[in-house]
Amino acid sequence: MPLPAERGFHMPAEWAPHSRCWMAWPCREGLWGPRLEAARDAAVEVAKAIAAFEPVTMAANPETLAEVSLRFSSGVSCLPMAQDDCWMRDTGPSFVVDGKGGLAGIDWRFNGWGERTLPCDRDAALAAAVLDHLGVERVEAPLVLEGGAVQVDGEGTLITTEQCLLNPNRNPNLWREEIERMLAGHLGIRKVIWLGEGLVDDETDGHVDNLACFAAPGVVLALAASDPEDANHKALADNLVRLRAARDARGRPLEVIEVEQPKARTGDDGRRLGLSYVNVYIANGGVVMPSFEDPADQKAYETVVRCFPDRRVVQIPALDIAAGGGGIHGLTQQQPVP
Repeated sequence: MPLPAERGFHMPAEWAPHSRCWMAWPCREGLWGPRLEAARDAAVEVAKAIAAFEPVTMAANPETLAEVSLRFSSGVSCLPMAQDDCWMRDTGPSFVVDGKGGLAGIDWRFNGWGERTLPCDRDAALAAAVLDHLGVERVEAPLVLEGGAVQVDGEGTLITTEQCLLNPNRNPNLWREEIERMLAGHLGIRKVIWLGEGLVDDETDGHVDNLACFAAPGVVLALAASDPEDANHKALADNLVRLRAARDARGRPLEVIEVEQPKARTGDDGRRLGLSYVNVYIANGGVVMPSFEDPADQKAYETVVRCFPDRRVVQIPALDIAAGGGGIHGLTQQQPVP
């Protein structure tokens, strides 16, 4: 069968209209430990915030469905689906549209973030379960990739990182050019902008959703670390250089808007938490972004408000989410209107 791009499909920008948002319930006790209930409370707050803008579907293991359903009222529906944990961005499908009413879902190979978090067989089957429930075409992609590893502008440009997609724990037998061809064929993109490294101690191996996100065609919000002594400074400075030197698929230089990171925090294991203000969910008419009980929270909020003047920005406490190695964007997956 021809690849999606050959049939006119492409991955729309995250600000394109959504039918709903997909989420999954935090449940991996080995990851969350005593913070599991705090993670669940945080996921509830994220779901409720998004439900003010668009419907939310929360997937939960069948044996916990009744308990999970009691946490929600209107705007959030719950479905029984086998899962290992809550990172729907990485385990759910990447939806593509053809502009003619067609909708399909890319089912990437999932190996537990480079076999770092195992077992992951239920998460690896989650995208197929979502698409089967929707009755939407499933396109199985021969590439290990998590949704948090890519950002698109809907006009042919994709941003990712070398640390993640070129990592031997993902696709050891694929060259950069082969990966670019697969991204083009499945997501309808024409230009890949490669950033370098991600945040220190990032268990996702440098997911781009902690580093940069498109706010509009040609406009990128990018995380920055102004302190040269900070452990993230070198990688984030290099990424800023790469973004400013890049052109998008239409040949435009990017307007890069820096967002200063919050101060360093460590988790229970002593590793630095991946705290990023650009790890946001863009909803219908809204943006749900994190706060970290940090003096930089307000300035980051004001920056996001300026970048999305036609949307209401809601800030949600996200330290309990970051304790699990991810953010608001990682908890969520938009289903675009076909």
